[in-house]
Amino acid sequence: MPELPEVETTVRGLAKFLDGARIERVILNRPNLRRPFPKDLAQVMTGAVVIGLSRRAKYGLFHLDRDQSVIFHLGMSGRWRIDPEEPDKHDHMVIETATNRFALCDPRRFGSVDMVATDALDEWGPFASLGPEPLGPDLTPAYLKSTLKGKVQNIKLCLLDQKSIAGLGNIYVCEALWRSGIRPTKQGGKVTRPQLERLVPAIKDVLAVSIRDGGSSLRDYAAPDGELGYFATRFDVYGREGEACHHDDGGVIKRIAQGGRSTWYCPMCQK
Repeated sequence: MPELPEVETTVRGLAKFLDGARIERVILNRPNLRRPFPKDLAQVMTGAVVIGLSRRAKYGLFHLDRDQSVIFHLGMSGRWRIDPEEPDKHDHMVIETATNRFALCDPRRFGSVDMVATDALDEWGPFASLGPEPLGPDLTPAYLKSTLKGKVQNIKLCLLDQKSIAGLGNIYVCEALWRSGIRPTKQGGKVTRPQLERLVPAIKDVLAVSIRDGGSSLRDYAAPDGELGYFATRFDVYGREGEACHHDDGGVIKRIAQGGRSTWYCPMCQK
């Protein structure tokens, strides 16, 4: 599933072509993805000017000059294609401007497209209960200390709770916990203040690096194949079961299951 850096990279790539553009045509090739498209989606978008793009958690947003925002989620397999040479049978939504064509391709149809009044975004169902953005100023050690107080649930699952932090996914929780030396099985309420002082910058750093790596391919978004490429990076723990810890401390990366998801960590350096 595309995580926060992939969505951020996608939004930045789309913004290069869509920000300030007038939408001339919207084509819906089926009535729904995970849920139906809004009934008046094509009508509202056609003729509208995109006055900005943004991201909230793992959602991307097009802000229109008609006081409406179109919200997309890429689900398990979704991606935007810019100026594709050939149509794809999974191009379920197509947006055309005077100079470009954008196709939302989603083979498994777990994604979604919604439309909400821009001034009501904070109250929209999926957004209403979200915690602060991990890259924003509201994520601080003090905030986490307050949020985790008394929690007996392990810190890994606490960090995946979208009510605590918006958009933080499995890969980046594993990586941030390794960087900050915190064992993923530790109770959230028992994570110390010094550990939180390391955890917050670790979260921000690992996300920033992944976005930067994805951003390095932005120049390729106008390539003939028109694909928005996801970042490729080397992880320190994720997917490295049985391999040596990058801290060179004699530790070997271990994988366990937590909340139905795999967790990778180093038993030597994460306490």
